[in-house]
Amino acid sequence: MDLVLAVSFLLLAAPAILAVAVAIRVHMGTPVLFCQERAGKGGRPFVLLKFRTMSAARNKAGNLLPDGERITRLGHFLREASLDELPQLWNVVRGEMSLVGPRPLLLEYLPRYSPRQARRHEVMPGVTGWAQINGRNALTWEEKLSLDVWYVENWSLVLDARILGLTFGRVCRRQDISPRGQATMAEFMGSGQRSE
Repeated sequence: MDLVLAVSFLLLAAPAILAVAVAIRVHMGTPVLFCQERAGKGGRPFVLLKFRTMSAARNKAGNLLPDGERITRLGHFLREASLDELPQLWNVVRGEMSLVGPRPLLLEYLPRYSPRQARRHEVMPGVTGWAQINGRNALTWEEKLSLDVWYVENWSLVLDARILGLTFGRVCRRQDISPRGQATMAEFMGSGQRSE
């Protein structure tokens, strides 16, 4: 079902994908895609694909500037419209992700989860998920991970269909794109700490 839907969405979104790729190439140069290793099912690493939304601007010491200073105007629009996530449909086609599931997070977070939070890796990571339709980046890490585990414990095809349906509404309303007062989500430092 994931494969059929992902291929269908890719075909429907092909004009938008091409337009976004061209816009990024013109306004930000190359690379067009942002590729990063994330933890998949069982914690196994895979390369997540997204459209690039940030520049590679650095300070005088050669260090990358904070995320908020590197997100371009085009990148901000792509994030608000969730268009930066479209390449992940290819991750679904490759069998690395599902359309619905806990969002894939950084590999370095793996040893920081509590045993209960680590249950999020019992299923395939998703393009969208229960946490994404219940607050997304307006949530704390503890809230997000708790919602991820709830999804694992209550999974059903009906729940997945509900999440997919509600996702379109959230995307259209552009809700909870970024944490309040921040450009991106702060690093998850471990269970019991409020990384907001």
